[in-house]
Amino acid sequence: PNHYQMKICLRILAYAKPIRKLVPFYVLSIIMAIVFGLINFSLLIPLLEVLFSQTDAGQTLDTITKPEFYFSLIYLKDLFRYYFVNVIATQGKVYALYFVCIVIVISVLLANIFRYLAEIIVAEVRTKIVYNLRTKLFTNTSQLHLGYFTSKRKGDIIARLTSDIQEVEHAIVDTLRVFFKEPATIIGFFTVMYYISSKFTLFSLVFLPIAGFIIAQIVNKLRKSASQTQVSLASLVHILQETLSGMRIIKAFAARPYILKKFRQENEQYAQANLSMELKKSLAPPMSEFLGVSIVALILAYGGKQVLTHQTELAASTFITYIIIFSQALIPIKSISKSLSNIQRGLAAGKRIFELMDTHSDIVNKPDGIKIKTFEKSICFKNVSFSYETKPVIKNFDLTIQKGTSIALVGPSGGGKSTIADLLARLYDVSEGDIEIDGISVKEYDIYALRKLMGIVTQENILLHDTVYNNIAFGRPEATEEAIIAAAKIANAHDFIIELPQGYQTIIGERGNKLSGGQAQRLSIARAVLGNPPILILDEATSALDSASERQVQEALNEFMQNRTAIIIAHRLSTIRHAHEIIVVEEGQIVERGRHEELMQKEGIYKTLSQMQDTQ
Repeated sequence: PNHYQMKICLRILAYAKPIRKLVPFYVLSIIMAIVFGLINFSLLIPLLEVLFSQTDAGQTLDTITKPEFYFSLIYLKDLFRYYFVNVIATQGKVYALYFVCIVIVISVLLANIFRYLAEIIVAEVRTKIVYNLRTKLFTNTSQLHLGYFTSKRKGDIIARLTSDIQEVEHAIVDTLRVFFKEPATIIGFFTVMYYISSKFTLFSLVFLPIAGFIIAQIVNKLRKSASQTQVSLASLVHILQETLSGMRIIKAFAARPYILKKFRQENEQYAQANLSMELKKSLAPPMSEFLGVSIVALILAYGGKQVLTHQTELAASTFITYIIIFSQALIPIKSISKSLSNIQRGLAAGKRIFELMDTHSDIVNKPDGIKIKTFEKSICFKNVSFSYETKPVIKNFDLTIQKGTSIALVGPSGGGKSTIADLLARLYDVSEGDIEIDGISVKEYDIYALRKLMGIVTQENILLHDTVYNNIAFGRPEATEEAIIAAAKIANAHDFIIELPQGYQTIIGERGNKLSGGQAQRLSIARAVLGNPPILILDEATSALDSASERQVQEALNEFMQNRTAIIIAHRLSTIRHAHEIIVVEEGQIVERGRHEELMQKEGIYKTLSQMQDTQ
């Protein structure tokens, strides 16, 4: 799993490519912060020496000379010592104390400035990664085939785009911390400690791997909990999404208790998974602190005895400083154990993000697809079959539609009528056979150019929480105001639109819920006729309307369909009597075809359907 996790980690960091140039600055800032941080602690030795009167003012300047420059920490120490003795000899011990305090303050200030710079760079990297990751994920999700969204829970997809990416965001900061900042800090501290006393440092290093092993065990358990938490949260988002979009039905059927029970169960599951993870996550820092302090106590006992019995040349002030530095070295170790738990959550989330990102659409747009602009001759369905997952929906369907003719598809519901229209618009791809426009397979065309040829109206009017104007111009940002008003007039919508509070600039609410069914449907029709598409697909376009609205819309459509190629899927047979040909589809096959009059002569399905509707 570690190799797999490493791959996820590197994939996430790859999204920071545009700001790679910041890495050297980050490294430099961290190193400078560590150096100045170490200087603060090293200055404790002379500070304690002054307080414990180990440095004698009698150490005149004769015994110490200003050191020659060479590149090493020892040079800095000797240089400081030179000035320090100088101050003691000339100004006395109190001034020497002030001198050390001022140097400590300056050193702390510089350490924190560099630390702040490093944090700014991390923030820049983090926001860039999250921006790029979310954009790429949304881009990929929006181009997946329609079948993906019918089989997947929408709440799960939303969770991957929101909470999962947030987990990754937290993990990025911790990854940089664990892989660079804290190890560099630990190395810095241990180098200084080794320089002060190699014996004590080697003694302490014997115990650190034991502490590391215990913490690694906790982190391993965390990984499993993190995955469960993310999955559970996705289910929770799904219930929320379903509840909010179906509030009307829930209230109408008094189904609130049922929904509450479902929510409670899922919420409890999430709470349990989260608690289990938090228990393990919270165990890491105190555990590492306890182990760290135990090691400090061991060193205190072992080293203190040697200092007291003069078995070591270390002065008491140096030994105290050593202990202080060692306890400081435990802070980054503790921080690593805490960060590792966040990284586990981030990696679990990253796995879910990349699962969605690596899903390929079943419908592939050819990179060099033909940018079809006009439709000239005919649409041909050639022996088309289509199965949804394993269920056959369309079988051996043959149909040629000449330009300028209107074809009506009728038949029992669930017979595959809407699927035929979806296949033409390449919302799905045929399983067998082919669909050709002007003699060329639809797969050869650029998918966006192909869909621009069609105006589609479905019975479910998908409107956005936006203005009337933007809803009509949907997908055609280049449309002019005149064209939008003309489309609204064709759809018999202009009159009601200008009576709205802000006319065409009125916001119509989510899914157009501020409009009546008839008004919403007329907006959908205006959207379909905008841009004057040569092919019109009407899928139960008037089924949601009352008789008066239906008459208005039908008149508008009949006028618009003159000399235009139209595929009309209708339930109400009264609306399709004028079609050039009526195709009766049952269980994905053509069972009857002809004009209204011809079909009424036969004792077939069409006549039965027609008589049933007439008696209603």
